[in-house]
Amino acid sequence: MESLSIAHLYDDLRRSLEALRADPSRVQASRAIVEAALDDGEAYYGINTGFGALAQQRVPRGDLEHLQRNLLLSHAVGVGDLVPKAITRLMLHLKIHALGRGTSGVSMTTFARLLDLAEHDLISAVPSRGSVGASGDLAPLAHLALPLIGLGDVWTDDGTGTRPAKAALAEHGLDPITLHPKDGLALINGTQLMAAYGAYVLERARRLVTLADVLATMSLEALQGSARPFDRRVQQVRPHPGPAKVAENVRRLLVDSEILESHRHCGKVQDPYCLRCVPQVHGASRDALAHTEQVVETEINSVTDNPLVFDPESGDPHIISGGNFHGQPLALAMDYAAIALAELASISERRTYLLLGGHDGLPTLLMRETGINSGFMIPQYTAAALVSENKILCHPASVDSIPTSLGQEDHVSMGSLGATKLLDVLHNVERVLAIEMLTAAQALDYRLPLRPGRGVEVAHRRVRDHVPHREEDAAFAEDIDRCLTLVCEAALQTAVTDALGALH
Repeated sequence: MESLSIAHLYDDLRRSLEALRADPSRVQASRAIVEAALDDGEAYYGINTGFGALAQQRVPRGDLEHLQRNLLLSHAVGVGDLVPKAITRLMLHLKIHALGRGTSGVSMTTFARLLDLAEHDLISAVPSRGSVGASGDLAPLAHLALPLIGLGDVWTDDGTGTRPAKAALAEHGLDPITLHPKDGLALINGTQLMAAYGAYVLERARRLVTLADVLATMSLEALQGSARPFDRRVQQVRPHPGPAKVAENVRRLLVDSEILESHRHCGKVQDPYCLRCVPQVHGASRDALAHTEQVVETEINSVTDNPLVFDPESGDPHIISGGNFHGQPLALAMDYAAIALAELASISERRTYLLLGGHDGLPTLLMRETGINSGFMIPQYTAAALVSENKILCHPASVDSIPTSLGQEDHVSMGSLGATKLLDVLHNVERVLAIEMLTAAQALDYRLPLRPGRGVEVAHRRVRDHVPHREEDAAFAEDIDRCLTLVCEAALQTAVTDALGALH
């Protein structure tokens, strides 16, 4: 079965869904085990019993389909802003991938309809609040599954609004289906909300860490900083992998720098930490994010519902009620990733602040005529505000727990809270980096006609293709938005790698 990676997330998922459409044999085999269990007279959690605190109550055979429908209805109690459509699409695709591994026992009717939803991009409208990350993401996944039975809403094609799911299904010739025993439980048990947020953020973070190195090097050149802290020997005597990669990126970006040559013998002994310690800070964030990526990759290739269905030949019992749905591995990882990303913004804001101080021949506030002009003073305020907001958002969610289900679920992960605020941290970091991009480009203009390193020159030119130099106050919010577009589209990294080859 197709294995998913963060590096190739969307291509991997596309191939996985195509393979499952072509060959759902694992799903069929696990379903046959469930069907046989229904006839053996034994009690199986959630298949012919109640749920949670009601696990001891047997449900008559004639009520089992009603039980599964009621499960979706009773658990679809999410509130708050909707999960972004792109992340909900990931939730759907990850749920299909997990069910397709063949240990969930879902019926082919339900599995085939999930594939239909993915094929037609019928993406449920899922409220973002309501999960405690324990029996998986129960409420969000219940909302994700509602369109199967003709209820709930789905996103419009353009992603600007929602419409009733039943009408959207009808447009594609699809009728609501009846859930079979075990279906509802397989649909709502799992960590797909947490995993989708994590995968979405980490896929973007892979590009963001390289951008942070590019921007730091732009600021280093603009401030006539030293390249010595990036010497390979410095990293070799403290051989964490992240700092070595960062230092190598900076060295490559600085090749052929006339600015470096112009102040090689200036007598300055040391730069502030926000320049000198870029390998150590950026590198530590890289290593933390690499660990988090490993956790999330394991999760998106796992089965996290309950109970699990195994081949009877593998041992007895073959239907096991366990705890794979518990979000603790992801909860810890999401908190770690938020801290790692926030540090990229924290040190970036310090570089932006330093650029405004009139150091080494740069005009104070990066404009020649201040007084009537405030210059680049206030964009730094915005960066500072976002960095401080991240300090609040980075309080770990995973240290909290609150009992649910009358004490049956007595320890919960709160991983869903960590996941949703991780996205907020990412957005703040992107904006802080956009502000450094704007500010560093302005500062580099004052070093002309000296040329920066080849990589920095390419990046600077790309910024100037979209944002002009300013010698008078302007609507800086518009400039920041243009730079944010460059951040989100990875335009600087693409331009630099086209010129220099791949960076780390």
